[in-house]
Amino acid sequence: MLSFSLALGFFVLVFALVVLANAIRVVREYERLVVFRLGRLIGPRGPGLVLLIPIVDRSVKVGLRTVTMDVPPQDIITRDNVTVKVNAVIYFRVIDAAQAVVQVENFLYATSQIAQTTLRSILGQQELDELLAEREKLNQALQQVIDRQTEPWGVKVSTVEVKNVDLPQEMQRAIARQAEAERERRAKVINAEGEYQAAARLAEAAAVISREPAALQLRYLQTLAEIATENNSTTIFPVPVDFLKAFMSAADRKA
Repeated sequence: MLSFSLALGFFVLVFALVVLANAIRVVREYERLVVFRLGRLIGPRGPGLVLLIPIVDRSVKVGLRTVTMDVPPQDIITRDNVTVKVNAVIYFRVIDAAQAVVQVENFLYATSQIAQTTLRSILGQQELDELLAEREKLNQALQQVIDRQTEPWGVKVSTVEVKNVDLPQEMQRAIARQAEAERERRAKVINAEGEYQAAARLAEAAAVISREPAALQLRYLQTLAEIATENNSTTIFPVPVDFLKAFMSAADRKA
């Protein structure tokens, strides 16, 4: 009889310890405990020590820290009928723990699915050039649409970033050819602009020389000196009488 009483007392003690352990919860600063009492929502509890009524209360722990989630690569057909693979990363956090538990079965999975479908929907409305060049605008559009859809779940989407846009090989070659053609066009434009400026300067120089005959003769002598220097030789040339007359007339005017 005594042994039975000891066994019963030990069983009661263990049961009491188990019930007490299940009735006490320690909630961290970045967590909330959503409590249900007989199936009815009581509300979030924490942080700190939370006491539950055994058997009567049930709880679900929800994290409040920002979650970083990769959106798997999605096959997208752009508005100009180009097939690309696009992946992204999404940053979100729970701002209402009760709504995240009550309004959706699994808010992590639901947010992931919403991000994938929105990625295909928004980017499929763009042309390839817009997809490559206007990344910031598309990120903002994705963030606004996804955040609007997850708001009833108590989930706030802060940032959506498109990571990679994988193009088909033939499209990569076409873009490379287009870039090469653009570089050639710019080179030709710059060359033509240089030729135009050089021609304008030559026209101005010709106008100056036409007004001063002596300048033409000096230019002639300078050219001969350059030829002799480059070829390392002696150049003999006849001096026209008209050439000397230009210098003589200049000397007479000074006298």
